[in-house]
Order: sequence, then structure tokens, then C-alpha cells
Amino acid sequence: MQKQHGFTLIELVVVIIILGILAVTAAPKFINLQGDARVSALAGVKAALQGANSLVYSKAAIAGKEKAANGDGVSVDIGAAQEVGIAFGYLKATALNFRLAMDLDVADVSFVDSKSEWVITQSINPAEGLARIWQRGSPLDSTGFPTCSLLYTEAKTLGGLPKYEVTTDPSKC
Repeated sequence: MQKQHGFTLIELVVVIIILGILAVTAAPKFINLQGDARVSALAGVKAALQGANSLVYSKAAIAGKEKAANGDGVSVDIGAAQEVGIAFGYLKATALNFRLAMDLDVADVSFVDSKSEWVITQSINPAEGLARIWQRGSPLDSTGFPTCSLLYTEAKTLGGLPKYEVTTDPSKC
């Protein structure tokens, strides 16, 4: 009689089934594709906003308006007879400015029925110069605040730069 080496077919099938069940239950905990996609999309919006701000600043400098303060109500023509508000040469934090400068389909948070892919909230006090952009459908915390967003702070001083704070943790998205 020959000595048996290895596993039987049934033993191999049972082990493969058990490994498959473990993989299916454990994979979602380690792979957060939707969160990664939202973080990447926010990074793309940040890059688009930085690029738009560079162009707006260039146009403001050419027009000699780069030193105008936040409350001066100064705007600059970005082409096609479209004007955007600026603060120290950079975009003011408003949904209209972002729509015009980046050609971004963004809705004010007041337009809840909008089909826009992106939503923006602005400061109640325009002097704060804050705007938060997030993707429609992003998770919200217990207060209804988006946990996955881009916070834009407009330039506050002459020579100062705008700030861009992006959520980089996919688990929050």
C-alpha cells in the first residue's frame, strides 16, 4: 500500500472556501475605495483652485489691483466679460467666484435640491473670508457638518497667500 502525501481534494476545497469567506468579510475594513476617491477629488479641486488663484492674481497684478484689501469691493476681469471679486489679488471666498474662475459645478448650500456635484458654504460674516467645499453625498458629523471637505481662507494681508485645508484621511470620507 502506498503512503499518502498531501491533502485530499475535499480538504483543499474547504480551506479555499474558508479563506474566501474571511477575505470577503475583512476586505471592506482595509479597502476604502469611496473615501480614497473623495480625497482624490478634493485634492483635484484644491489644485484647480490654486491654479485659478494664480491666474486671477496675475490678472490683478497686470491691472494694478493686487494690493486692494478685502473690503474694497475690487474685482478683476478674468475673460469673457466675467468679473470675480478679489482680496489682495486672490479670489474672495464666494460660490460665484469659484464657479466663474474654475468652471466648477458648485451649488450654494441653500440650494438643497440642486443636482450640482459640489456644495459650498460661505462665512456668514464676509470679513472672515472662509468657504468650505465638499462633494455632494459626503458623510456628515452629528451636527450636519461635512467631515470630508476643502476649507479655503482668502488672503488676509498684503503679500499673504490664501490657505487651503483638505481632509486627507479617507476614513473621514
